[in-house]
Amino acid sequence: MKSVINIVTVIQARMNSSRLPYKVMMSLAGQPLLLRMVERVRYSKLSGCIVVATSTDVSDNPIYELCRNNNINVFRGHPLDLLDRHYRTGLKYDADVVIKIPSDCPLIDPAVITKVLKYYIENQDSYQFVSNLHPATYPDGNDVEAVSMEALTTAWKYARKNHEREHTTPYIWDNPEIFDIGNITWETGWDYSMTHRWTIDYEDDYFFIKRIYDELYHINPEFNMYDILALLDSKPELMHINSKYNGVNWYRNHLNDLNTINSTQTRFI
Repeated sequence: MKSVINIVTVIQARMNSSRLPYKVMMSLAGQPLLLRMVERVRYSKLSGCIVVATSTDVSDNPIYELCRNNNINVFRGHPLDLLDRHYRTGLKYDADVVIKIPSDCPLIDPAVITKVLKYYIENQDSYQFVSNLHPATYPDGNDVEAVSMEALTTAWKYARKNHEREHTTPYIWDNPEIFDIGNITWETGWDYSMTHRWTIDYEDDYFFIKRIYDELYHINPEFNMYDILALLDSKPELMHINSKYNGVNWYRNHLNDLNTINSTQTRFI
């Protein structure tokens, strides 16, 4: 086990989201969502070198400029092949482990990031991949995946299916006979993965997340998952803003291709 490893946390971002274009620039507490996303990740004690990985497409120039103007590391790569983009980001920043966090999780709890990374670091001789998604238990929008550069390189070489390239890690977690895989579940024993939606794909998701920021950010910019849950207990009407999308995610489009995700872990609208 290496006593010191180079952690590179990659936040993938683009302007032309198919469901909600320009969402990374939508305002949360007076700043673009992407800056709030980076801020949340920075609060983790183990996030290491943080890099926003966007594409070379001209439409993503605003992301590049936003990052440069705010002293945020930024890498530009393949528009559709996210596996290639993460791999090349890892190479550029000499990563031992690449942390994959999507840019549509601006309510992610920094303590969850720290917990997943701590588990990976303490078990790096046992696992090449650690996440909190297989199975998922935290509220949707707390997605953290840690993958060794060795495993990422293997996936980059051998993954062939479109969804394996587009979503970066399916080749890894769908091949446990090749990769040693670990998972973190919520220590409470609860499973809110299908009932609490804290990610942003639709306009109603934005309205929900904006309300959370409006309620909590001015009190404590480092508000955590339990602060959000307490707010939802006191104002349950907030849960209804985007509840029709609970449990909806990209998995639903690939169930026939995935070995480790089934219909109980996603749903159609």
